[in-house]
Amino acid sequence: MAPSPSPPGTAAHSFSSSDPGFEALPLVPVLALHQGLLARIKLCFGADRATFERDLLPLIQGYARFVHLLPATAGNYFHTPGGLLQLGLETAFFSLQGTDAHIFSGRSTISERRELEPRWRIATFIGGLCCELHRVLSHLIVTTADGEEWPAFLGGLAPWLESRGVDRYFVRWRANARESRGLGLFALPHVVPATVLQMLGSSNAVIVPQLMASIGGIPQYREHNVLDELVRRSLALVIDRNLLASADRYGKPQYGSHLERYLVDALRRLAAGHSGWTANRDKSRVWLGPEGLFLVWPGAAEDVLALLENDQLVGIPKSPQTLLELLLEAGVFVAAEAARQTWTIQPPGAKAPIEAVKLTNSAILLAGLEPPPSALEASLFPTPSDSKAQHNAPPAAKALPAAPAAPTVAPSSASGGSAMQLSLIDPPAESTAHDSPPTIAGLNETATSTAPAQPLAPRPSVKLLAPLRLNPAVRTALVDILAALDDGTEAPDIITEAEGFFIPLTRFEHRGVQPGIAIRALDDARMILRPPSGGPSAVTRQIRDTTVHGIVLMSTHVEGLDPHAFALSGASEAPGASALRTGRGSQ
Repeated sequence: MAPSPSPPGTAAHSFSSSDPGFEALPLVPVLALHQGLLARIKLCFGADRATFERDLLPLIQGYARFVHLLPATAGNYFHTPGGLLQLGLETAFFSLQGTDAHIFSGRSTISERRELEPRWRIATFIGGLCCELHRVLSHLIVTTADGEEWPAFLGGLAPWLESRGVDRYFVRWRANARESRGLGLFALPHVVPATVLQMLGSSNAVIVPQLMASIGGIPQYREHNVLDELVRRSLALVIDRNLLASADRYGKPQYGSHLERYLVDALRRLAAGHSGWTANRDKSRVWLGPEGLFLVWPGAAEDVLALLENDQLVGIPKSPQTLLELLLEAGVFVAAEAARQTWTIQPPGAKAPIEAVKLTNSAILLAGLEPPPSALEASLFPTPSDSKAQHNAPPAAKALPAAPAAPTVAPSSASGGSAMQLSLIDPPAESTAHDSPPTIAGLNETATSTAPAQPLAPRPSVKLLAPLRLNPAVRTALVDILAALDDGTEAPDIITEAEGFFIPLTRFEHRGVQPGIAIRALDDARMILRPPSGGPSAVTRQIRDTTVHGIVLMSTHVEGLDPHAFALSGASEAPGASALRTGRGSQ
Protein backbone atom coordinates (compact mmCIF):
# COMPACT_ATOMS: atom_id res chain seq x y z
CA MET A 1 0.00 0.00 0.00
CA ALA A 2 1.39 3.39 -0.99
CA PRO A 3 1.86 5.98 1.75
CA SER A 4 -1.00 8.40 2.28
CA PRO A 5 -0.60 11.82 0.73
CA SER A 6 0.73 14.56 2.95
CA PRO A 7 -1.96 16.52 4.78
CA PRO A 8 -2.75 19.94 3.43
CA GLY A 9 -0.67 22.71 4.85
CA THR A 10 2.19 20.53 6.06
CA ALA A 11 4.54 21.74 3.31
CA ALA A 12 5.98 18.25 2.93
CA HIS A 13 7.44 19.02 -0.48
CA SER A 14 8.58 22.61 0.12
CA PHE A 15 12.19 23.56 0.61
CA SER A 16 11.79 26.18 3.31
CA SER A 17 14.90 27.08 5.25
CA SER A 18 13.00 26.69 8.53
CA ASP A 19 11.03 23.79 9.96
CA PRO A 20 7.39 24.23 8.85
CA GLY A 21 6.14 21.88 11.55
CA PHE A 22 2.83 20.00 11.46
CA GLU A 23 -0.58 21.54 11.10
CA ALA A 24 -2.86 21.03 14.09
CA LEU A 25 -5.75 19.64 12.05
CA PRO A 26 -9.02 18.49 13.62
CA LEU A 27 -9.55 14.74 13.97
CA VAL A 28 -12.03 14.39 11.08
CA PRO A 29 -9.66 15.54 8.29
CA VAL A 30 -6.83 13.50 9.85
CA LEU A 31 -8.87 10.29 9.53
CA ALA A 32 -10.21 11.36 6.13
CA LEU A 33 -6.73 10.85 4.71
CA HIS A 34 -7.09 7.12 5.46
CA GLN A 35 -10.67 6.54 4.29
CA GLY A 36 -9.68 3.77 1.88
CA LEU A 37 -7.88 1.82 4.57
CA LEU A 38 -10.74 2.32 7.04
CA ALA A 39 -13.13 0.86 4.47
CA ARG A 40 -10.90 -2.21 4.10
CA ILE A 41 -10.80 -2.65 7.88
CA LYS A 42 -14.60 -2.50 8.07
CA LEU A 43 -14.90 -5.08 5.29
CA CYS A 44 -12.36 -7.37 6.98
CA PHE A 45 -14.15 -7.05 10.31
CA GLY A 46 -17.20 -8.54 8.63
CA ALA A 47 -19.88 -6.65 10.56
CA ASP A 48 -22.46 -4.03 9.73
CA ARG A 49 -21.74 -0.31 10.05
CA ALA A 50 -23.34 -0.03 13.48
CA THR A 51 -21.19 -2.85 14.91
CA PHE A 52 -18.04 -1.45 13.32
CA GLU A 53 -18.73 2.02 14.71
CA ARG A 54 -19.38 0.52 18.15
CA ASP A 55 -16.44 -1.92 18.40
CA LEU A 56 -13.56 -0.66 16.24
CA LEU A 57 -14.11 2.99 15.29
CA PRO A 58 -13.66 4.30 18.89
CA LEU A 59 -10.32 2.49 19.05
CA ILE A 60 -9.19 4.04 15.76
CA GLN A 61 -10.30 7.49 16.89
CA GLY A 62 -8.52 7.08 20.23
CA TYR A 63 -5.30 6.11 18.47
CA ALA A 64 -5.61 9.04 16.03
CA ARG A 65 -6.20 11.46 18.91
CA PHE A 66 -3.04 10.27 20.59
CA VAL A 67 -0.59 10.22 17.63
CA HIS A 68 -2.24 12.80 15.31
CA LEU A 69 0.17 13.46 12.36
CA LEU A 70 3.36 12.24 14.02
CA PRO A 71 5.80 10.29 11.80
CA ALA A 72 6.96 6.85 12.90
CA THR A 73 10.68 7.44 12.33
CA ALA A 74 12.95 10.38 11.62
CA GLY A 75 14.12 9.27 8.19
CA ASN A 76 13.37 5.59 7.70
CA TYR A 77 10.02 3.83 7.27
CA PHE A 78 6.75 5.81 7.63
CA HIS A 79 8.70 9.02 8.14
CA THR A 80 6.15 11.29 6.44
CA PRO A 81 3.46 13.29 8.32
CA GLY A 82 0.80 10.86 9.55
CA GLY A 83 3.22 7.94 9.23
CA LEU A 84 2.64 6.56 12.72
CA LEU A 85 -1.13 6.58 12.23
CA GLN A 86 -0.79 4.80 8.91
CA LEU A 87 1.64 2.26 10.36
CA GLY A 88 -0.79 1.41 13.16
CA LEU A 89 -3.81 1.14 10.86
CA GLU A 90 -2.05 -1.05 8.32
CA THR A 91 -0.62 -3.39 10.98
CA ALA A 92 -4.03 -3.61 12.66
CA PHE A 93 -5.66 -4.44 9.31
CA PHE A 94 -3.26 -7.29 8.47
CA SER A 95 -3.39 -8.59 12.06
CA LEU A 96 -7.19 -8.66 11.93
CA GLN A 97 -7.04 -10.37 8.56
CA GLY A 98 -4.73 -13.04 9.98
CA THR A 99 -7.24 -14.01 12.68
CA ASP A 100 -9.40 -15.68 10.03
CA ALA A 101 -6.85 -18.47 9.67
CA HIS A 102 -6.23 -19.11 13.39
CA ILE A 103 -8.15 -20.73 16.21
CA PHE A 104 -7.30 -18.98 19.47
CA SER A 105 -9.29 -21.01 22.00
CA GLY A 106 -8.52 -24.46 20.66
CA ARG A 107 -9.04 -26.27 23.98
CA SER A 108 -12.37 -24.61 24.73
CA THR A 109 -15.79 -25.98 23.95
CA ILE A 110 -17.67 -24.80 20.89
CA SER A 111 -19.92 -22.53 22.93
CA GLU A 112 -16.95 -21.01 24.78
CA ARG A 113 -15.10 -20.52 21.51
CA ARG A 114 -18.09 -18.80 19.97
CA GLU A 115 -18.07 -16.40 22.91
CA LEU A 116 -14.31 -15.74 22.95
CA GLU A 117 -13.38 -15.61 19.24
CA PRO A 118 -14.87 -12.09 18.65
CA ARG A 119 -12.91 -10.82 21.63
CA TRP A 120 -9.71 -12.36 20.32
CA ARG A 121 -10.24 -10.56 17.00
CA ILE A 122 -10.71 -7.19 18.69
CA ALA A 123 -7.70 -7.79 20.94
CA THR A 124 -5.55 -8.69 17.94
CA PHE A 125 -6.71 -5.52 16.18
CA ILE A 126 -5.69 -3.48 19.24
CA GLY A 127 -2.33 -5.25 19.38
CA GLY A 128 -1.59 -4.31 15.77
CA LEU A 129 -2.89 -0.76 16.18
CA CYS A 130 -0.77 -0.02 19.26
CA CYS A 131 2.32 -2.10 18.49
CA GLU A 132 4.46 1.02 17.89
CA LEU A 133 2.79 3.28 20.44
CA HIS A 134 5.93 3.29 22.56
CA ARG A 135 7.76 5.44 19.99
CA VAL A 136 5.74 8.48 20.99
CA LEU A 137 7.11 8.27 24.53
CA SER A 138 10.70 7.30 23.78
CA HIS A 139 11.79 8.65 20.40
CA LEU A 140 10.46 12.18 20.00
CA ILE A 141 9.51 15.43 21.75
CA VAL A 142 6.58 17.57 20.58
CA THR A 143 6.61 21.28 21.26
CA THR A 144 4.62 24.36 20.30
CA ALA A 145 6.20 27.36 18.59
CA ASP A 146 6.76 28.82 22.07
CA GLY A 147 8.72 25.77 23.18
CA GLU A 148 6.04 24.23 25.44
CA GLU A 149 6.39 20.42 25.49
CA TRP A 150 3.52 17.99 25.13
CA PRO A 151 3.24 15.79 28.28
CA ALA A 152 2.66 12.53 26.40
CA PHE A 153 2.12 10.46 29.55
CA LEU A 154 -0.87 12.61 30.51
CA GLY A 155 -2.99 12.41 27.37
CA GLY A 156 -3.29 12.45 23.58
CA LEU A 157 -1.65 14.97 21.28
CA ALA A 158 -4.86 16.17 19.58
CA PRO A 159 -6.66 17.18 22.82
CA TRP A 160 -3.52 18.91 24.06
CA LEU A 161 -3.19 20.91 20.82
CA GLU A 162 -6.85 21.89 21.03
CA SER A 163 -6.49 23.01 24.64
CA ARG A 164 -3.49 25.19 23.72
CA GLY A 165 -5.19 26.65 20.65
CA VAL A 166 -2.06 26.35 18.49
CA ASP A 167 -2.00 26.14 14.71
CA ARG A 168 1.23 24.16 14.36
CA TYR A 169 3.50 21.95 16.40
CA PHE A 170 7.07 20.77 15.96
CA VAL A 171 8.87 17.48 16.48
CA ARG A 172 12.39 17.04 17.85
CA TRP A 173 13.91 13.58 17.75
CA ARG A 174 15.83 12.28 20.75
CA ALA A 175 19.45 11.43 20.10
CA ASN A 176 20.41 7.76 20.48
CA ALA A 177 16.89 6.78 21.55
CA ARG A 178 16.54 3.16 22.62
CA GLU A 179 13.53 1.05 21.77
CA SER A 180 11.48 0.55 24.93
CA ARG A 181 8.32 -1.26 23.93
CA GLY A 182 7.14 -1.47 27.51
CA LEU A 183 6.40 2.27 27.44
CA GLY A 184 3.48 1.53 25.13
CA LEU A 185 1.57 0.15 28.11
CA PHE A 186 1.59 3.61 29.75
CA ALA A 187 0.01 5.17 26.65
CA LEU A 188 -2.55 2.39 26.16
CA PRO A 189 -5.19 3.83 28.57
CA HIS A 190 -5.30 7.00 26.43
CA VAL A 191 -6.20 4.90 23.36
CA VAL A 192 -8.26 1.95 24.64
CA PRO A 193 -11.10 2.69 27.09
CA ALA A 194 -11.13 0.71 30.32
CA THR A 195 -14.57 -0.65 29.40
CA VAL A 196 -13.05 -2.37 26.35
CA LEU A 197 -10.36 -4.05 28.46
CA GLN A 198 -13.05 -5.17 30.91
CA MET A 199 -15.03 -6.68 28.04
CA LEU A 200 -11.95 -8.50 26.69
CA GLY A 201 -11.06 -9.90 30.11
CA SER A 202 -14.56 -11.02 31.07
CA SER A 203 -14.91 -14.79 31.68
CA ASN A 204 -11.26 -15.51 30.80
CA ALA A 205 -7.75 -14.80 32.05
CA VAL A 206 -5.82 -15.10 28.77
CA ILE A 207 -6.81 -12.43 26.26
CA VAL A 208 -5.74 -9.30 28.13
CA PRO A 209 -2.41 -10.77 29.41
CA GLN A 210 -1.44 -11.83 25.89
CA LEU A 211 -2.45 -8.41 24.52
CA MET A 212 -0.35 -6.63 27.15
CA ALA A 213 2.59 -8.96 26.52
CA SER A 214 2.44 -8.20 22.80
CA ILE A 215 2.27 -4.41 23.19
CA GLY A 216 4.93 -4.37 25.92
CA GLY A 217 7.29 -6.74 24.10
CA ILE A 218 7.23 -9.27 26.93
CA PRO A 219 8.01 -12.83 25.74
CA GLN A 220 5.80 -15.62 27.05
CA TYR A 221 7.83 -18.80 27.12
CA ARG A 222 5.29 -21.10 28.76
CA GLU A 223 2.42 -20.55 26.33
CA HIS A 224 2.07 -19.78 22.67
CA ASN A 225 1.00 -16.17 22.06
CA VAL A 226 -0.85 -16.40 18.74
CA LEU A 227 -1.91 -12.75 19.03
CA ASP A 228 1.68 -11.52 19.23
CA GLU A 229 2.73 -13.84 16.42
CA LEU A 230 0.13 -12.29 14.10
CA VAL A 231 1.10 -8.75 15.09
CA ARG A 232 4.85 -9.32 14.61
CA ARG A 233 4.32 -10.93 11.23
CA SER A 234 1.99 -8.14 10.10
CA LEU A 235 4.34 -5.40 11.31
CA ALA A 236 7.27 -6.92 9.42
CA LEU A 237 5.15 -7.11 6.27
CA VAL A 238 3.94 -3.51 6.57
CA ILE A 239 7.41 -2.07 7.18
CA ASP A 240 8.94 -4.08 4.36
CA ARG A 241 6.25 -2.91 1.92
CA ASN A 242 6.74 0.71 2.93
CA LEU A 243 10.51 0.54 2.49
CA LEU A 244 10.17 -0.95 -0.97
CA ALA A 245 7.53 1.58 -1.98
CA SER A 246 9.61 4.52 -0.72
CA ALA A 247 12.96 3.52 -2.22
CA ASP A 248 12.53 5.33 -5.54
CA ARG A 249 11.19 8.59 -4.09
CA TYR A 250 13.24 9.01 -0.93
CA GLY A 251 16.60 7.60 -1.91
CA LYS A 252 18.19 4.55 -0.31
CA PRO A 253 16.24 3.51 2.80
CA GLN A 254 17.92 2.32 5.96
CA TYR A 255 17.17 -1.36 5.56
CA GLY A 256 17.58 -3.51 8.61
CA SER A 257 16.91 -0.96 11.33
CA HIS A 258 13.47 -2.47 12.05
CA LEU A 259 14.81 -6.03 12.25
CA GLU A 260 16.62 -5.71 15.57
CA ARG A 261 13.53 -6.55 17.62
CA TYR A 262 12.82 -9.74 15.66
CA LEU A 263 16.41 -10.94 15.86
CA VAL A 264 16.69 -10.29 19.60
CA ASP A 265 13.30 -11.92 20.17
CA ALA A 266 14.45 -14.99 18.22
CA LEU A 267 17.63 -15.18 20.31
CA ARG A 268 15.59 -15.09 23.52
CA ARG A 269 13.11 -17.69 22.31
CA LEU A 270 15.91 -20.06 21.38
CA ALA A 271 17.64 -19.53 24.72
CA ALA A 272 14.39 -20.29 26.55
CA GLY A 273 13.14 -23.29 24.59
CA HIS A 274 15.87 -24.84 22.41
CA SER A 275 17.80 -27.73 23.92
CA GLY A 276 20.92 -26.79 21.98
CA TRP A 277 20.92 -23.32 23.55
CA THR A 278 21.30 -24.41 27.17
CA ALA A 279 24.28 -22.42 28.42
CA ASN A 280 27.60 -24.19 29.07
CA ARG A 281 26.39 -27.62 28.04
CA ASP A 282 28.37 -29.89 25.75
CA LYS A 283 28.05 -28.76 22.12
CA SER A 284 25.84 -25.84 23.14
CA ARG A 285 25.47 -22.67 21.08
CA VAL A 286 25.67 -20.55 24.26
CA TRP A 287 28.72 -20.17 26.49
CA LEU A 288 28.84 -17.96 29.58
CA GLY A 289 32.27 -17.38 31.07
CA PRO A 290 34.17 -14.76 33.05
CA GLU A 291 34.72 -12.81 29.83
CA GLY A 292 30.99 -12.57 29.02
CA LEU A 293 28.31 -14.36 27.00
CA PHE A 294 29.20 -15.86 23.61
CA LEU A 295 27.19 -17.50 20.82
CA VAL A 296 28.80 -20.04 18.51
CA TRP A 297 28.72 -18.49 15.03
CA PRO A 298 27.46 -19.08 12.38
CA GLY A 299 25.65 -22.02 14.01
CA ALA A 300 23.55 -19.70 16.17
CA ALA A 301 22.64 -17.65 13.09
CA GLU A 302 21.39 -20.75 11.30
CA ASP A 303 19.07 -21.51 14.23
CA VAL A 304 17.77 -17.92 14.21
CA LEU A 305 17.11 -18.00 10.46
CA ALA A 306 15.30 -21.34 10.74
CA LEU A 307 13.09 -19.99 13.55
CA LEU A 308 12.22 -16.76 11.70
CA GLU A 309 11.59 -18.68 8.49
CA ASN A 310 9.13 -20.84 10.40
CA ASP A 311 7.45 -17.61 11.62
CA GLN A 312 7.06 -16.60 7.95
CA LEU A 313 8.43 -13.11 8.57
CA VAL A 314 9.20 -11.14 5.43
CA GLY A 315 12.28 -9.04 4.86
CA ILE A 316 14.56 -11.16 7.07
CA PRO A 317 18.08 -11.50 5.60
CA LYS A 318 19.24 -15.00 4.75
CA SER A 319 22.97 -14.55 5.37
CA PRO A 320 24.56 -15.06 8.81
CA GLN A 321 27.03 -12.31 7.93
CA THR A 322 24.17 -9.85 7.35
CA LEU A 323 22.62 -10.77 10.70
CA LEU A 324 25.97 -10.26 12.37
CA GLU A 325 26.38 -6.79 10.85
CA LEU A 326 22.83 -5.79 11.83
CA LEU A 327 23.27 -6.85 15.45
CA LEU A 328 26.70 -5.23 15.67
CA GLU A 329 25.23 -1.98 14.36
CA ALA A 330 22.35 -2.23 16.84
CA GLY A 331 24.75 -2.67 19.75
CA VAL A 332 23.55 -6.20 20.58
CA PHE A 333 26.95 -7.72 19.72
CA VAL A 334 30.40 -6.25 20.26
CA ALA A 335 33.25 -6.86 17.83
CA ALA A 336 36.55 -8.36 18.95
CA GLU A 337 38.49 -5.54 17.31
CA ALA A 338 38.13 -2.99 14.52
CA ALA A 339 39.18 -5.42 11.80
CA ARG A 340 37.58 -8.56 13.27
CA GLN A 341 33.93 -9.07 14.15
CA THR A 342 34.00 -12.50 15.79
CA TRP A 343 35.86 -13.87 18.81
CA THR A 344 37.82 -17.11 19.20
CA ILE A 345 36.84 -19.24 22.18
CA GLN A 346 37.60 -22.77 23.29
CA PRO A 347 34.84 -24.11 25.58
CA PRO A 348 35.59 -26.98 27.96
CA GLY A 349 35.80 -30.24 26.05
CA ALA A 350 36.26 -28.58 22.66
CA LYS A 351 39.10 -30.12 20.66
CA ALA A 352 39.89 -26.87 18.87
CA PRO A 353 39.04 -23.16 19.12
CA ILE A 354 35.75 -22.08 17.54
CA GLU A 355 34.39 -18.79 16.25
CA ALA A 356 31.77 -16.98 18.31
CA VAL A 357 30.08 -13.61 18.74
CA LYS A 358 29.98 -11.75 22.03
CA LEU A 359 26.87 -10.07 23.43
CA THR A 360 27.21 -6.58 24.81
CA ASN A 361 25.29 -7.64 27.92
CA SER A 362 24.35 -11.17 28.95
CA ALA A 363 20.95 -9.91 30.17
CA ILE A 364 19.93 -9.36 26.53
CA LEU A 365 19.66 -13.13 26.18
CA LEU A 366 19.38 -14.52 29.70
CA ALA A 367 17.00 -12.08 31.41
CA GLY A 368 13.96 -13.93 32.75
CA LEU A 369 15.42 -17.44 32.50
CA GLU A 370 14.74 -19.56 35.56
CA PRO A 371 17.03 -20.76 36.98
CA PRO A 372 19.64 -18.35 35.62
CA PRO A 373 22.74 -20.10 34.24
CA SER A 374 26.02 -19.86 36.13
CA ALA A 375 29.18 -18.58 34.49
CA LEU A 376 32.15 -20.89 34.08
CA GLU A 377 35.10 -20.25 36.34
CA ALA A 378 37.68 -21.11 33.69
CA SER A 379 38.43 -18.73 30.84
CA LEU A 380 36.73 -19.34 27.49
CA PHE A 381 39.66 -17.91 25.57
CA PRO A 382 42.27 -20.35 24.24
CA THR A 383 45.63 -20.34 25.98
CA PRO A 384 48.52 -18.83 23.99
CA SER A 385 50.00 -22.27 23.40
CA ASP A 386 46.69 -23.59 22.05
CA SER A 387 46.23 -20.60 19.77
CA LYS A 388 49.78 -20.92 18.49
CA ALA A 389 49.37 -24.62 17.83
CA GLN A 390 46.09 -24.14 16.00
CA HIS A 391 46.79 -21.02 13.96
CA ASN A 392 50.54 -21.07 13.31
CA ALA A 393 51.11 -24.76 12.61
CA PRO A 394 51.61 -25.53 8.87
CA PRO A 395 49.05 -27.82 7.20
CA ALA A 396 51.57 -30.65 6.88
CA ALA A 397 52.21 -30.60 10.60
CA LYS A 398 48.50 -31.00 11.25
CA ALA A 399 48.17 -33.97 8.89
CA LEU A 400 51.29 -35.95 9.82
CA PRO A 401 52.15 -37.42 13.21
CA ALA A 402 54.63 -35.22 15.04
CA ALA A 403 58.07 -36.55 15.76
CA PRO A 404 58.50 -37.17 19.48
CA ALA A 405 60.58 -34.56 21.22
CA ALA A 406 63.01 -35.48 23.96
CA PRO A 407 60.92 -35.53 27.12
CA THR A 408 62.00 -33.80 30.31
CA VAL A 409 60.35 -36.33 32.59
CA ALA A 410 61.39 -39.79 33.65
CA PRO A 411 59.94 -42.80 31.80
CA SER A 412 58.14 -43.80 34.98
CA SER A 413 55.84 -40.79 34.61
CA ALA A 414 54.31 -42.08 31.41
CA SER A 415 50.86 -41.35 32.71
CA GLY A 416 51.59 -37.63 32.88
CA GLY A 417 50.62 -35.03 30.30
CA SER A 418 54.10 -34.88 28.64
CA ALA A 419 54.35 -38.55 27.88
CA MET A 420 50.80 -38.69 26.55
CA GLN A 421 51.82 -36.43 23.63
CA LEU A 422 54.69 -38.61 22.34
CA SER A 423 52.52 -39.91 19.50
CA LEU A 424 49.41 -38.68 17.71
CA ILE A 425 48.44 -42.13 16.36
CA ASP A 426 47.57 -45.36 18.09
CA PRO A 427 50.27 -48.06 18.28
CA PRO A 428 49.84 -51.13 16.06
CA ALA A 429 47.32 -53.64 17.32
CA GLU A 430 49.88 -56.42 17.75
CA SER A 431 52.01 -54.35 20.13
CA THR A 432 49.30 -53.01 22.42
CA ALA A 433 48.17 -56.07 24.35
CA HIS A 434 51.25 -57.73 25.90
CA ASP A 435 54.35 -55.93 24.64
CA SER A 436 56.18 -53.73 27.10
CA PRO A 437 56.28 -50.05 26.20
CA PRO A 438 59.39 -49.10 24.21
CA THR A 439 62.12 -47.07 25.76
CA ILE A 440 62.78 -43.51 24.78
CA ALA A 441 65.83 -44.59 22.83
CA GLY A 442 63.81 -47.18 20.99
CA LEU A 443 61.25 -44.59 20.02
CA ASN A 444 63.88 -42.27 18.59
CA GLU A 445 65.55 -45.11 16.75
CA THR A 446 62.26 -46.21 15.24
CA ALA A 447 61.44 -42.68 14.15
CA THR A 448 64.76 -42.29 12.31
CA SER A 449 64.99 -45.75 10.73
CA THR A 450 61.51 -46.25 9.34
CA ALA A 451 59.90 -44.58 6.34
CA PRO A 452 57.85 -41.44 6.91
CA ALA A 453 54.33 -42.17 8.03
CA GLN A 454 51.61 -41.68 5.44
CA PRO A 455 48.86 -39.16 6.15
CA LEU A 456 45.77 -40.66 7.68
CA ALA A 457 42.80 -40.97 5.35
CA PRO A 458 40.04 -38.52 6.26
CA ARG A 459 37.57 -40.05 8.66
CA PRO A 460 33.98 -39.77 7.51
CA SER A 461 31.94 -37.47 9.68
CA VAL A 462 28.69 -38.80 11.07
CA LYS A 463 25.91 -36.58 9.79
CA LEU A 464 22.17 -36.60 10.32
CA LEU A 465 20.13 -36.65 7.11
CA ALA A 466 16.76 -35.19 8.05
CA PRO A 467 14.08 -33.29 6.11
CA LEU A 468 13.74 -29.57 6.74
CA ARG A 469 10.32 -30.02 8.32
CA LEU A 470 11.78 -31.91 11.30
CA ASN A 471 11.24 -30.15 14.63
CA PRO A 472 14.41 -28.07 15.33
CA ALA A 473 14.64 -29.22 18.94
CA VAL A 474 14.38 -32.89 17.91
CA ARG A 475 16.93 -32.32 15.16
CA THR A 476 19.41 -30.79 17.61
CA ALA A 477 18.90 -33.64 20.08
CA LEU A 478 19.56 -36.25 17.37
CA VAL A 479 22.70 -34.45 16.24
CA ASP A 480 23.94 -34.46 19.84
CA ILE A 481 23.12 -38.15 20.24
CA LEU A 482 24.97 -39.10 17.07
CA ALA A 483 27.94 -36.95 18.02
CA ALA A 484 28.11 -38.57 21.46
CA LEU A 485 27.75 -41.98 19.82
CA ASP A 486 30.65 -41.12 17.54
CA ASP A 487 32.79 -40.31 20.59
CA GLY A 488 31.81 -43.60 22.20
CA THR A 489 30.36 -41.91 25.28
CA GLU A 490 26.78 -43.17 24.90
CA ALA A 491 27.15 -46.44 23.01
CA PRO A 492 26.09 -49.04 25.61
CA ASP A 493 22.34 -48.54 25.33
CA ILE A 494 22.18 -47.50 21.66
CA ILE A 495 21.92 -50.67 19.60
CA THR A 496 22.70 -51.40 15.96
CA GLU A 497 19.88 -53.33 14.31
CA ALA A 498 19.27 -54.51 10.77
CA GLU A 499 17.09 -51.49 10.02
CA GLY A 500 18.96 -48.81 11.94
CA PHE A 501 19.66 -47.55 15.47
CA PHE A 502 17.61 -48.29 18.55
CA ILE A 503 17.74 -45.05 20.59
CA PRO A 504 16.27 -45.00 24.13
CA LEU A 505 13.71 -42.29 24.78
CA THR A 506 15.71 -41.19 27.81
CA ARG A 507 18.35 -39.84 25.41
CA PHE A 508 15.82 -37.25 24.26
CA GLU A 509 14.71 -36.45 27.80
CA HIS A 510 18.31 -35.74 28.81
CA ARG A 511 18.37 -33.07 26.10
CA GLY A 512 15.17 -31.35 27.11
CA VAL A 513 12.88 -32.96 24.51
CA GLN A 514 9.77 -34.77 25.68
CA PRO A 515 9.56 -38.35 24.29
CA GLY A 516 6.06 -37.76 22.90
CA ILE A 517 7.25 -34.73 20.95
CA ALA A 518 10.27 -36.62 19.63
CA ILE A 519 8.20 -39.62 18.51
CA ARG A 520 5.57 -37.45 16.82
CA ALA A 521 8.15 -35.28 15.03
CA LEU A 522 10.21 -38.26 13.81
CA ASP A 523 7.10 -40.16 12.79
CA ASP A 524 5.81 -37.20 10.77
CA ALA A 525 9.19 -36.93 9.06
CA ARG A 526 9.13 -40.72 8.31
CA MET A 527 12.49 -41.26 9.98
CA ILE A 528 11.64 -44.08 12.40
CA LEU A 529 10.70 -47.68 11.79
CA ARG A 530 7.06 -48.59 12.24
CA PRO A 531 5.74 -52.15 12.50
CA PRO A 532 4.13 -53.48 9.30
CA SER A 533 0.90 -54.01 11.22
CA GLY A 534 0.65 -50.28 11.96
CA GLY A 535 1.43 -50.60 15.65
CA PRO A 536 3.02 -47.94 17.87
CA SER A 537 6.26 -46.29 16.82
CA ALA A 538 7.85 -46.80 20.25
CA VAL A 539 9.44 -50.22 20.79
CA THR A 540 11.22 -51.99 23.64
CA ARG A 541 14.54 -53.82 23.82
CA GLN A 542 16.26 -55.90 26.51
CA ILE A 543 19.58 -54.27 27.42
CA ARG A 544 21.52 -55.79 30.28
CA ASP A 545 18.39 -57.49 31.67
CA THR A 546 16.50 -54.18 31.58
CA THR A 547 13.50 -53.34 29.40
CA VAL A 548 14.23 -50.07 27.62
CA HIS A 549 11.68 -48.03 25.66
CA GLY A 550 12.88 -46.29 22.52
CA ILE A 551 12.59 -45.80 18.78
CA VAL A 552 14.45 -47.23 15.79
CA LEU A 553 16.04 -44.49 13.67
CA MET A 554 16.41 -45.85 10.14
CA SER A 555 20.02 -46.04 8.94
CA THR A 556 19.18 -44.18 5.72
CA HIS A 557 18.98 -41.00 7.77
CA VAL A 558 22.56 -41.22 9.05
CA GLU A 559 25.55 -40.51 6.79
CA GLY A 560 29.09 -41.73 7.45
CA LEU A 561 28.27 -45.28 8.62
CA ASP A 562 29.26 -48.63 7.17
CA PRO A 563 26.04 -50.16 5.76
CA HIS A 564 27.45 -53.67 6.34
CA ALA A 565 27.23 -53.03 10.09
CA PHE A 566 23.45 -53.16 9.83
CA ALA A 567 23.34 -56.60 8.23
CA LEU A 568 23.52 -58.22 11.66
CA SER A 569 20.29 -58.21 13.56
CA GLY A 570 19.17 -57.10 16.85
CA ALA A 571 19.51 -56.20 20.39
CA SER A 572 21.72 -59.10 21.29
CA GLU A 573 24.48 -57.99 18.92
CA ALA A 574 27.07 -55.32 19.37
CA PRO A 575 26.41 -51.89 20.80
CA GLY A 576 25.58 -49.03 18.47
CA ALA A 577 29.18 -47.85 18.36
CA SER A 578 30.04 -50.93 16.31
CA ALA A 579 28.63 -49.34 13.19
CA LEU A 580 30.93 -46.40 13.62
CA ARG A 581 33.98 -48.54 14.34
CA THR A 582 33.21 -50.92 11.48
CA GLY A 583 32.83 -48.03 9.12
CA ARG A 584 36.27 -46.73 10.01
CA GLY A 585 38.20 -49.84 10.89
CA SER A 586 39.59 -50.32 7.38
CA GLN A 587 41.18 -46.91 7.32
